Amino acid sequence: MKSGCDPDVAAYIGRWEPSSVSAPAAAFARDAVARAGPGRAERAKCLPWAAGRLADWAIPLGMDAVPGALLHPSTVERFTRSAPGLSDVARRTLRTNLKFVGRRVVPHLYPADAPLPRERAKRPCSPAEIDGFLALAAAQPARERRMRASALVCLGAGAGLIRGDLRGVRGADVARRPGGVVVAVTGPRARAVPVLSRYHRPLLAASRFAGDGLVCGGDDPGRRNLTSRLIAALDGGGGLPRLDTSRLRATWLADCGELLGLATFMAAAGISCSQRLGDLVAGLEPAGEAEAVRLLGGAAPR
Repeated sequence: MKSGCDPDVAAYIGRWEPSSVSAPAAAFARDAVARAGPGRAERAKCLPWAAGRLADWAIPLGMDAVPGALLHPSTVERFTRSAPGLSDVARRTLRTNLKFVGRRVVPHLYPADAPLPRERAKRPCSPAEIDGFLALAAAQPARERRMRASALVCLGAGAGLIRGDLRGVRGADVARRPGGVVVAVTGPRARAVPVLSRYHRPLLAASRFAGDGLVCGGDDPGRRNLTSRLIAALDGGGGLPRLDTSRLRATWLADCGELLGLATFMAAAGISCSQRLGDLVAGLEPAGEAEAVRLLGGAAPR
């Protein structure tokens, strides 16, 4: 037993011998868990069951009941994937507990994972920054530039559009709907996006000016540098940071999340991982356009 282990935990492990696994499997579990030295009683009650189930599955297959064989990552993975009579939740729990034991008993078989780079969400623009970008757009000397720069800010911060979705919007794609304004996005991810109310007036003006043309200018929405000149025109004025369309989208996401009470919902549900939220949403049907406008076409709360 590792030093520092609670005496009650040590006693529990020492007398663990359930009828649900064979005696050799129970002996392996006691030895492996004792070497792992679980610090908490709650974990000590889970680990012997996991190691015992593993050994009870592996020994009849002819595997030696030694940590180097049974706690090898490939054995653990094979067991948790193919052992019969286990629910998906049980398989995940078993794998987590067996890897905990393996990392402590045969650490050479479990090298530390190399950290992988993770792209963090961009920081949303502050209300003052959005006001500043809209003011810079309105101050452009040519009307054409004013309209296109305003549209860039409104489509990004007001509807969350970036890249091809942003470049492909034409004046006719922006339309009033009962209760709000909607942008019809074309292309592979075609959809109708409600626009936050503070952006209605400048975006409608820009769409009327564009007519059937591209709201952000140009003739070919496939050009990747289509918005570069507009971004350059809004660069650095009034002490503002360089305009970043990804930050405009992050602003829209944050505002919509607040409108929906997303943070309150996730806190109440105990959800901190977006993967779980995505799994939940995958089984739900999105509302129609009218309901989307009601939910997402209001005033930004910030």
